[in-house]
Amino acid sequence: MTSHFNCFLSILEALFYKRAEKLIFMDTFILTASCHATTGVVAAASGFLADRDCYILGLEQFDDESTDIFFMRAVFRTQEKTPAITDIRHEFAAIADQFRMSWDFHDPNQPMKVIIMVSKADHCLGDLLYRSHKGELNMEIMAVVSNHQDLRSMVEREGIRFVHLPITKENKAQQEQRLLEIIDETETELVVLARYMQILSNSLATQLSGRCINIHHSFLPGFKGAQPYHQAFDRGVKVIGATAHYVTSDLDEGPIVEQIVTRVDHNYKAEHLVRVGRDNESMALAKAVKYHIERRVFLDRNKTVIFHGV
Repeated sequence: MTSHFNCFLSILEALFYKRAEKLIFMDTFILTASCHATTGVVAAASGFLADRDCYILGLEQFDDESTDIFFMRAVFRTQEKTPAITDIRHEFAAIADQFRMSWDFHDPNQPMKVIIMVSKADHCLGDLLYRSHKGELNMEIMAVVSNHQDLRSMVEREGIRFVHLPITKENKAQQEQRLLEIIDETETELVVLARYMQILSNSLATQLSGRCINIHHSFLPGFKGAQPYHQAFDRGVKVIGATAHYVTSDLDEGPIVEQIVTRVDHNYKAEHLVRVGRDNESMALAKAVKYHIERRVFLDRNKTVIFHGV
């Protein structure tokens, strides 16, 4: 009886290790592509992957008839007969040339290198640090850059580099140049403005186009300047919210990535609106960062296309 049981265990163990080897071998990748809308793009891309023994886990596409641009995101898994991803990338170039695509293959297991910029408010930073620590955001925080010293201890407790770049009218250009040097040194792919209370110059905003996300409150009606939530209270607003968007040279006018809205009423005092606003800002920014990291966001002129599938 014992020998039969041991034999059974040996078979299970062999199957387990064989399955484990397959799981290790089978990697997942993401293909992102955009091009002029035309016939045959999906067939060409999906056929290319199928011919190379790639199992497509999810494929999403969108044809924006207002801009005549086609967008596609394909998530696929390699199998036993799949060539190396370097070979796949090299061979796909012919299809990309045929359709004049902007395209790339991405490894979702590779953390995205990120720099977070802050001033004095800590709620968005704290939320991003927590989500990163819990594995919700697959990113490697290369540094936290701030124009103030207030959050240094919070950052350094996490073992993250803190860079103090105070901004004045006289040194703004110099400090922005230093920021670009840090981005280059760390090979940073995304810059997150987590309540960074400085306006980026047109030059810096242009250089960070498509790879810099900002968060700001958004109301109906809108309130600008100091104490926006107190202004909202004085006007008796019924809806408050937050908008995460890509940074452009037009202040708070960049392509929108995520928006969070909360209904409020006469029971909410100004300090209650501030608390709700902090939650909205944290959630909107975290979602926008997650979408970007997972290669779900496509720039479509002054708007975005965002895929929510696999």
